Amino acid sequence: MKVVILAGGYGTRISEESTIRPKPLVEVGGKPILWHIMKIYSAYGLNDFVICCGYRGDMIKRYFRDYALALSDVTFDLHNGGMKVHRNGVEPWRITLVDTGEATMTGGRIKRVRPYLGDETFCLTYGDGVGTIDVAKQIDFHRQSGALATVAAVRQPGRFGILRLMPGDDHVGGFREKGNEDGGYINGGFFVLEPEVIDYIDGDDTSWEREPLERLANAGHLVAYRHTGFWQNMDTLRDRQVLETLWKDGGAPWKVW
Repeated sequence: MKVVILAGGYGTRISEESTIRPKPLVEVGGKPILWHIMKIYSAYGLNDFVICCGYRGDMIKRYFRDYALALSDVTFDLHNGGMKVHRNGVEPWRITLVDTGEATMTGGRIKRVRPYLGDETFCLTYGDGVGTIDVAKQIDFHRQSGALATVAAVRQPGRFGILRLMPGDDHVGGFREKGNEDGGYINGGFFVLEPEVIDYIDGDDTSWEREPLERLANAGHLVAYRHTGFWQNMDTLRDRQVLETLWKDGGAPWKVW
């Protein structure tokens, strides 16, 4: 199963870092947040990634090129232009890096990588959030639901869209903007999707979190996998510091590998 990661945004709320590198490359514990996210999925046997690049996407490409080289024993044949890898210490990852445009919205980025996804169920997440979501259980839940889309519903105070969920019913009834008085479930950014959901995306200017998810919800095709454990996005420098502190203290809950 492929994992699509949205990694092309500007990261304006963490501009102190994102002016010099894309937000997915902002580090926690000396490793990019993107690496942490991939390690989570890899722990569940998902090692085939499609990364939607945009803002400073060349840096993401160079990171993985250099990462693989740094963890390998190699011989360079400078005269003939060859290279031989003797020992490879990297994860068993297959990474497809796709330039989806700097100004493309999240939905448009997903639509642009459609040729790389095939006709199978796939996972989708953002390049700035981690959690203790059991990906294997979420995939099983999705398959048993028969829905086109499953979203991890998490609890977190802040500025996120509220999912309208009825007690005892996993179908998402709709979305609305979150207010300070709310304490309900929010979109946690970990999705399991059928390829048909891409038909709900109009084009580059489409935000995945708006029309596509709302249409899926209204049609009864979106269900929520309730997650009550740890979840944290990295939207601001304060969020990054929270994650950094957890990592340094040896109590990073998302470290399931």
